[in-house]
Order: sequence, then C-alpha cells, then structure tokens
Amino acid sequence: MALHEISFLIEPQEGYESIPVDWAHNGVVGSGDMELLMQKTDSAAVQVNIVTPVAGYDAIWEKVLRKFVAEARLGGVSIEINDNNSTPYVVATRLKQGLLEAKAGERE
Repeated sequence: MALHEISFLIEPQEGYESIPVDWAHNGVVGSGDMELLMQKTDSAAVQVNIVTPVAGYDAIWEKVLRKFVAEARLGGVSIEINDNNSTPYVVATRLKQGLLEAKAGERE
C-alpha cells in the first residue's frame, strides 16, 4: 500500500504560544487512530507533516489543522502525524490531547 504524504505551513496568529517543552508525543498508529509528535521550533510558523494511507482528503486535513492552530493560538511548533484512517474528529481530539500533554510536561 502506498502512503500519501501531506505538508502544510501555517502562519500563527499574533500573540501565539509555542509548547513549553522541547517535544511531546501521544497516540499510536492503529486501526482508525493516529500518532502525533509535537516539537518546539525556532520558527513562528507551524509546520505539519502527515503520512496517511488515504489520499484525496488534503483540504479536510488543512481545514482541521488551521482551525486547531487558530483556536490554540499555537506557533513555533513542528507537528508530525502518522495516520491510520482517522476521522476528522479523531484528528482534532488527538491534536488537543497532544497540546494538553505538552503543557502538562512543563509541570513535570
């Protein structure tokens, strides 16, 4: 099976915040799920790289990711996603979980 690779560079809103830790990881690649790695960067932008077995949904990925970056006021982060047929709801949920875990890591 060929994997589909998608990349987006999303400019953050003014007043953005990066994650407080160098990196955070959550999720597993399994049936209908995804793995997420967030890494702090020196750039203001949010770079997103996705590997998925499903082609043809780039516009939906972009919409979900842009909404997440805007709502989280996120910037200065690289996001790597390894997907296995996740629905947009699962993607949005996993992104929120990843950000919460990254912010929790600051306290550890």
